[in-house]
Amino acid sequence: MKQKLIIITGSPCVGKTAVAERLFESYENSAHFDGDWAWRVNPFSIEDPRLRNGDKTMSFALSTYLKSDFDYVLFSSVVVIGKEIRDAILQDITADNYTTIAFTLKCSEKTLVERHRKRGDNSGISFYWLNLESHDGDYVIDTDQKTISQVANEIKSIITSIN
Repeated sequence: MKQKLIIITGSPCVGKTAVAERLFESYENSAHFDGDWAWRVNPFSIEDPRLRNGDKTMSFALSTYLKSDFDYVLFSSVVVIGKEIRDAILQDITADNYTTIAFTLKCSEKTLVERHRKRGDNSGISFYWLNLESHDGDYVIDTDQKTISQVANEIKSIITSIN
């Protein structure tokens, strides 16, 4: 079986980390890298040119996991929703012979507000990420009215169909 790099992206609070963790727990010989922790700074801005240093950290970590012969490498991050950033991260991966399968998680604005509140996030909610176009080739998963397990199972079904 060819190694799989599974990208999970979407707006903050859409469920990326929770779904990636559920998938990680369900796959033997897997690794999970949460790219949002690769460059956790305050204030965070996608426009900050220093963020590109975080991209290099992501590429290095993903290369390390892939070179360590994990069958499934799960990569969740908000920043890889955009083509330019995602392409730069993927281009700098030094591993070979793996397949990339990408998912963009979506939900309604109402659901996003509920999830922010549930998480205890009282800061201003931005719909910026939620309204971005998904990356070409991504499987788009609507997470409204679904549990973490349901979304993870939907993703697993797609991954299995690709094998």
